[in-house]
Amino acid sequence: MFRIGEFSKIAQTAVSQLRYYDEIGLFTPEQIDPSSGYRYYSAGQLPTLNRILAMKELGLSLDQIRRLVGDEVSAEEIRGMLALKKAQIEQ
Repeated sequence: MFRIGEFSKIAQTAVSQLRYYDEIGLFTPEQIDPSSGYRYYSAGQLPTLNRILAMKELGLSLDQIRRLVGDEVSAEEIRGMLALKKAQIEQ
């Protein structure tokens, strides 16, 4: 398990970004120490965070990403989102 600072270095993302993602329920730590409030992340969470960061790079909104990560959308909807984003970029 990694504390938030260690995990942010490994993932090459800001601590503030991890805190924000936790706050909005997009990416939560595997464990939070009840007495100190420290957030702990596992190496197994890196692929999920990398997917989130990649989708953000593609320009998807955090709401869209939340739905994608939470498996709330079908493959057809994902294709539609990406096609729409591609059209926006081409313009």
